[in-house]
Amino acid sequence: MQQRTLGIEGPAVGAVGLGLMGMSEFYGATDDTRSIATIHRALDLGVTLLDSADVYGGGHNEQLLGRALTGRRRDQVVVATKFGSRLHEGTFTVDSSPAYARRAVDASLARLGLDHIDLYYLHRRNPDTPVEDTVGALADLVRAGKIRHIGLSEVSSDTLRRAHAVHPVTALQSEYSLWERGLEADILPTARELGIALVPYSPVGRGFLSGTISDTASLAADDYRRHDPRFQGENLRRNLALAERVRTLAADAGVTPTQLALAWLLHQGDDIVPIPGTKRIAYLEENSAAAGIRLDAAQLAALDAALPLGAAAGPRYPEPLMTRVNN
Repeated sequence: MQQRTLGIEGPAVGAVGLGLMGMSEFYGATDDTRSIATIHRALDLGVTLLDSADVYGGGHNEQLLGRALTGRRRDQVVVATKFGSRLHEGTFTVDSSPAYARRAVDASLARLGLDHIDLYYLHRRNPDTPVEDTVGALADLVRAGKIRHIGLSEVSSDTLRRAHAVHPVTALQSEYSLWERGLEADILPTARELGIALVPYSPVGRGFLSGTISDTASLAADDYRRHDPRFQGENLRRNLALAERVRTLAADAGVTPTQLALAWLLHQGDDIVPIPGTKRIAYLEENSAAAGIRLDAAQLAALDAALPLGAAAGPRYPEPLMTRVNN
């Protein structure tokens, strides 16, 4: 697989990464044996950016990744994980304090079974804590050798600038896809000005652009998407029309809708490394193959016209969660 560099001085990674969240929760039943096999197959394919977080499965996701990496060459993989989102008695809170950063990194290292984390993200930011304080603490962790590179997730362009002034930020992880293009107006240009790579999560619109979802009834009872505003009522009806446009264009290109959505993202710039999530080898192989798809100007223009900025119906999160993005 072709490689891309995260940021100006960050690590080289496969052009398509792997999001691990669904291996622990949010998208139906999980199977550790199958998930570990998927991670191993990812490394065989050159998918080397593996993305986790301490909150996924209450630490299970990092433990799973640590098990999968046992016996593997450390330089074969770029481990990314996150801190800042906390779950207590069913309630999510955000803690981006320096004190918590120092505790969280040690706990993540223990679960992963590693001596350093390649890319350590602030998962969400609490506006009550100045980002300068948080990044200052992360810079101390870089100097201590516990982390190699600093990342932020779902922050505003102003926060990105303030953070980068304290210590270079290597990557910004935010939602970006044909279905969600909101950061194109301001945040993505700022990241590019500063030399910060973009790592899009949900690059296939939480699977919606795959064309395989027509309603929520077919989803597992504990699937997050049953509560996603874009999967509900009139929003769903309007969004299905968008997915059908992608399906039609994919058929014309001779690829799957998922591959077309990922190829479009990869064509937006060499500083973009999407992390589609899956726990199945077949989907992993489909996703990784998108790195080899070349789209011409006419195909890209057709996609831009079919799903322009703001085309998706409904907010991308329920209202309480929307307060935690772009801070």
